Amino acid sequence: MDPIVVGYIVMVIMIGMIVIGVPIAFALGSVGLVGISVVVGFQQAFSQATMVYAHEGTNFVLITVPMFVLMGNLANHTGIAAGLFRATANTLGRLPGGLAIAAVFGSAGFGAISGSSTATVLTMGRIVMPELKKYNYDLQLGAGALSAAGTLGILIPPSLILIFYGIMTENSIGQLFIAGIVPGLLTVLLFSLVIFFTAVLRPEKAPTIGSPGAKEIVRSLSGAVPIMALFAFIMGGIYFGIFTPTEASGIAVVGVTLYGIITRKLTLSIAMLALRETIVTSTMIFTIIVSGYIVSRFVAVTGITENLIQFIQSFDLGPYQFIAVVTLVYLVLGCALDVLAMLILTVPFIYPIILHYGFDPIWFGIYIVVMAEIALITPPLGLNIFVMNAISPDISLFRIYKGIAPFVAAELLVVALLTVFPMIALWLVG
Repeated sequence: MDPIVVGYIVMVIMIGMIVIGVPIAFALGSVGLVGISVVVGFQQAFSQATMVYAHEGTNFVLITVPMFVLMGNLANHTGIAAGLFRATANTLGRLPGGLAIAAVFGSAGFGAISGSSTATVLTMGRIVMPELKKYNYDLQLGAGALSAAGTLGILIPPSLILIFYGIMTENSIGQLFIAGIVPGLLTVLLFSLVIFFTAVLRPEKAPTIGSPGAKEIVRSLSGAVPIMALFAFIMGGIYFGIFTPTEASGIAVVGVTLYGIITRKLTLSIAMLALRETIVTSTMIFTIIVSGYIVSRFVAVTGITENLIQFIQSFDLGPYQFIAVVTLVYLVLGCALDVLAMLILTVPFIYPIILHYGFDPIWFGIYIVVMAEIALITPPLGLNIFVMNAISPDISLFRIYKGIAPFVAAELLVVALLTVFPMIALWLVG
């Protein structure tokens, strides 16, 4: 059988396995090995798998994964999120929709520490939702804002998805981190404007809260300064080449640990819990990365990528027309697949075509993460929406879907701006 035909059949089987709930790593690894075996034989497939495990298992860059995961887990269990939200709420609460805007800024700050969208929604949702109820905020608006703001955890560095993309495509993780800063801040601004204008037009949905006074504002800000200073130090060090992202991940863990010890919020039991969670998460990510490389080897063996490039060239699409098609594809995939599955299934095919059209690979990394953000808040899979519903079961999924709609529109605007003005992502990269 023609290797290209085998390739397409195997890829359809793999997508089917993921859709019906087979763990991503098992679906990728098993299908990749079987596919290579069919095309070039079992001996070659075994050799390919051995080389992938040996190479990736000794990849120094991968140290960033458990380190940043551990940093996020420590931050999650030491009350850092509560301090960030209190600081932003005291500062912004007097604005129309100020409490919800504070939730967006707090989520951005915590996302910069945790690197995880789900952890950001889970942690901030538990803190913010009681406050929104206390001040009679419209819970549909609040749930939508929190679900959307949680996606900032995978865009604002350090981001596990950007690390994942960098490893898959062999691009600089440091440059990807730097490139994510401005688009992340732009997203925060647009989300805040959505809330602000909603509050101006419908003040009953987002009432203002009184000022706690200058003394309380300063006190709350002082509690958030150390962790934000750590973030600035890490990103500044990467930007100016003082240390690598791998070294930065170790510094980040030390910084959050010291913060927890000094504030007496980090105990031995919390540290052990954070370590256990890190081991589970990191093992899952490592397995997915290795399985993804096996699939990439399978794709290379069958020649699917070259076939797809030729197929797309036959339509004579321009660069921006191609990006429009890719955007539609990601919107559809986001309804059925999670973020990692989307990247693994699409990057090996789309990345070479992106290079063929002359797009910057760092820019494409930011673009694909923004599309992944949209996938996290679009039905029917929208993981952040389900997490939000689990936190506040009194708010129906339908109401959360309605609440999320204007934020999805804001994310699509970010995609449009990134496409038309790529320097939004590339400006700091230089």
